[in-house]
Amino acid sequence: MDDQKNVNKNQISIELNEEVAQGVYSNLAIITHSSSEFVVDFVRVMPGVPKAQVKSRVILTPEHAKRLLLALQDNIKKFEAIHGPIKDVQGAGGGPVIPMNFGGPTAQA
Repeated sequence: MDDQKNVNKNQISIELNEEVAQGVYSNLAIITHSSSEFVVDFVRVMPGVPKAQVKSRVILTPEHAKRLLLALQDNIKKFEAIHGPIKDVQGAGGGPVIPMNFGGPTAQA
């Protein structure tokens, strides 16, 4: 009986309203940090638009950032086990490539 009470104490009810459930599309994440927090800005970059807009900002403690990293690694491993390896795109300097042309033809006037 005590075990059942302890299980219920450790559970949290999470609410997801309709607006948040729609999600926000992002094709770029910018991560910065200080000694006490990590800031993840989710950005939408659109072709032909010189300004990209931050669509969402998430601020995490270092501990939560590490838990997120581990959760992402676990989920990517599960995804790749089903769908195959995710293509790893690297730029000339070894860093990630920012998708500016979205793989389509270059527009001309």
